[in-house]
Amino acid sequence: MRKIREILRLKFERGMAERGIAASCSCARSTVQEVLRRFRATGLSWPVPAEWDEGRVYALLYPPTEAPSANRVVIPDWEYIKTQLRKKGVTRQLLWREYRGGQANTLGYSAFCEQYNQWLSTQDPVMRQVYRPGEKLFVDYAGPTMSITDHLTGQTRTVSVFVAVLGYSNYSFVRATETQTGADWIMAQRAALEFFSGAPEIIVPDNPKSIISRSSRYEPDLNPAYQDFAEHYGIAIIPARVRKPRDKAKVETGVQIIERELMAPLRNRVFFSLSELNEALLIGLTALNARPFSKQDGSRLSRFTDEELRTLRPLPAKPYEWATWKKAKVHVDYHVEIERNYYSVPYGLIGKTVDARISLSTVELFLLGKGIAIHRKAAGHGRFTTDPTHRPAMHNNVIQTNHERLRQRALNVGPACESVISRQWERKLHPEQTLRSSLGILRLAQDYGAARLELACEQALKLGTLSWRGISDLIKSQTTAVAEKAPIRVEHANIRGPQYFQEGRN
Repeated sequence: MRKIREILRLKFERGMAERGIAASCSCARSTVQEVLRRFRATGLSWPVPAEWDEGRVYALLYPPTEAPSANRVVIPDWEYIKTQLRKKGVTRQLLWREYRGGQANTLGYSAFCEQYNQWLSTQDPVMRQVYRPGEKLFVDYAGPTMSITDHLTGQTRTVSVFVAVLGYSNYSFVRATETQTGADWIMAQRAALEFFSGAPEIIVPDNPKSIISRSSRYEPDLNPAYQDFAEHYGIAIIPARVRKPRDKAKVETGVQIIERELMAPLRNRVFFSLSELNEALLIGLTALNARPFSKQDGSRLSRFTDEELRTLRPLPAKPYEWATWKKAKVHVDYHVEIERNYYSVPYGLIGKTVDARISLSTVELFLLGKGIAIHRKAAGHGRFTTDPTHRPAMHNNVIQTNHERLRQRALNVGPACESVISRQWERKLHPEQTLRSSLGILRLAQDYGAARLELACEQALKLGTLSWRGISDLIKSQTTAVAEKAPIRVEHANIRGPQYFQEGRN
């Protein structure tokens, strides 16, 4: 559904042609046409109503259909055939027999060879790429790394060098980053867009796992944070095919130039901070962009400022803010746990699993792509952030009902445990915290057994320690205490016990 939404967004918000949409979404043009045809047939307008979730839209676009015809010929995986033929002793005849495998509706051997030859003739064509101004930005990391030295200890650490090259003008950007994680990948691209003062139509990255969740020749999936980045700037992402360097020849060449012209001259220089290294790289980059071309008029800089800059789309007023995504289950107190803090959602979602987008300042929660809550990110740990509108009308009654159920569970453990659970209500400021602490204490019975939990609760009542952590520590200390106090008993014929000495006195 996310790919369908992207096709509709690029068509109705960006006005892209069908071929461009197909390239951006890594699917066939016919697929784009089919999605648009089905969408128009529904009579809907873009954007779809806000109250519709993804499941409802998908069901409308793709109602259940009959199973495909059983008489359709099974087409071999030609890429697999090509790979296997490179192996010693593997022949077309062998692969054809494996392909048939006793199944019906397969190609005969002659048709198998003929269609394979036709497919093979279309592979690996070499075509000179011509890019329009503002069309594509190619991004990648250089293979060699650089070093930062700690000025106190003298120890060095390696850092990576990010490179971005505009397809039309070859105007380049470079920045050293601590790692090649998703955050560094995306924030380096944000810095590149700010350096160019605009956004291109398409970004062409490689297929690193940090930003591409699933690399595929046909339908690669973007990391949710990278998808966010693309939507924020209105950019289409078209990853290069795996092991196809021609797809990003611009940046491959750009990386080589950066390595030779910027990184190599700095190889013997000692840098004490990342910012110091980036300043040195920027000096070299400025000179590189201004250097005249050897075989054409102008330079990277002049071609960019005169022809390409005006074709870039303006950047949004607010820059992209890095965020991570995770799934979270809505607990009985209608809160989800995010980084050891708790945020509310509408109480009707208890038991559901939602998607959480976590930035430096906010926590946004989604169900089937629809926003259900947004909260300011809490500082510290153990904090509850509750929107009053998320509470049920009979909030206290609901809490008391759930608390009573937990108290009944505690009675099955023992009277001391029931007393501890009952007194949780007095300890907490928020009813949500009461339920959460009670659930944690009762969970100890599963981990350590009811008898040990009851004993720990008896000790906790004497000590006045009623928190989950305190009771957990008491349970863990029981094994240690028993081991320390257990007497050592050794049975042996030559050992004289206390009775021997009593008889001696008598």
